[in-house]
Amino acid sequence: MTLTNKICSLFGGAAMAALAATSLTAQEVTLKLHQFLPAQANVPKLILDVWADKIEAASEGRIKIDRFPSMQLGGKPPELLDQAIDGVADIVWTVVGYTPGRFPTTEVFELPFMMEDARAASCAYWTMFDEHMKDGEFKDVKILGTWVHGPGMFHTADPVETPADLVGMKIRGGSRLVNKLLTLTGATPVGMPVPSVPEGLSKGVIDGTTIPWEVTGALKVPELVENHTEFEGNALYTLTFVLAMNKEKFASLPDDLQEIVDANSGLEFSVFAGGTQSDADAPAREFANDLGNNIVTVTDTAEWETAVQPIYAEWVADLNGKGIDAQARIDQAKSLMNGTCKGATADY
Repeated sequence: MTLTNKICSLFGGAAMAALAATSLTAQEVTLKLHQFLPAQANVPKLILDVWADKIEAASEGRIKIDRFPSMQLGGKPPELLDQAIDGVADIVWTVVGYTPGRFPTTEVFELPFMMEDARAASCAYWTMFDEHMKDGEFKDVKILGTWVHGPGMFHTADPVETPADLVGMKIRGGSRLVNKLLTLTGATPVGMPVPSVPEGLSKGVIDGTTIPWEVTGALKVPELVENHTEFEGNALYTLTFVLAMNKEKFASLPDDLQEIVDANSGLEFSVFAGGTQSDADAPAREFANDLGNNIVTVTDTAEWETAVQPIYAEWVADLNGKGIDAQARIDQAKSLMNGTCKGATADY
């Protein structure tokens, strides 16, 4: 090698080292975000990616969030919260009900015919999380957002208009309260995470599923069943979600990066997430309608409400047995959804 080449090589190596150092300075931390839906589904596309992109932009690239959809980091959906607690993933999004009974006070929003508006319910959920759950059930994890989806409903092979129509049907439920609802209305509940629904329907393992409209497109449910049953007024049910972060990972961030994460999380983000998920119901419903599927709208819910009323008494007794005033939680949730949180919007 000539002297000139050696000098160029040395300068080149120095330049590369300088660039590498600059890169390391610019990107101080990479966070792994893990969740169970395909990347193109509404929640990752319209909510999680929006949140992650805002964090990256606000940090000017010092935070990078790698997104792992469809359980790409391993495990099963019910393990996601423990993955956040244990540091397998830095951040997870999951259905709280995938771990039955572990976070019981969140179920106040999952009670049948409790929720009407996802934005109001998500606002109330964050408010009650901040007051009751942050240092209780969720003390081992940093919660970044709490929200619910739009009205839960039935998607079935045969039409469903009354509880009697469910007798003998095997229906997928997404939480223990939904499974109780199915039992009380005559169906046989089948517990399975939502990504398993398409296979369950196509193989006849289940005759139908309970999910909101918005996720039906990603799961191709309108192509697998032809009947959909929605409810006028308060929703048959909803599910609760959390976006959760490993506490040690959050604590390891510099103060200014912690502030960026907090500024893009919390109440406003929760209302945005619940509202965005609910807003995605309409296009999914329109798609099923365009396919010529049968959409049943139950306008008189009295028979359904009577059938599922025992869920309230059982839930109240369960929480009271844990030293929690369950009726006070129900009253607070209703008061927030019909008061402070009614008409909630998010500038996010």
